[in-house]
Amino acid sequence: MSGAPHLRVVRGNPDDVELAAVAAVVAGLAANGEPPGDEPRRSAWADKSRLVRRTLPRGPGAWRASGLPG
Repeated sequence: MSGAPHLRVVRGNPDDVELAAVAAVVAGLAANGEPPGDEPRRSAWADKSRLVRRTLPRGPGAWRASGLPG
């Protein structure tokens, strides 16, 4: 490991607690491994809502409306 620092304060005068907080956040993000928001998309075939049937129409003409796309 080289002697170069991984983080450098460009402006301001942070104390030890503030530097430790920044280092903890950066280490936590680096340990995650993948950037947030890059979740794999689920296939429509795996969508459980496809298994739920829509409500059946009631009333006059219901038999005709039952064959129409929902």
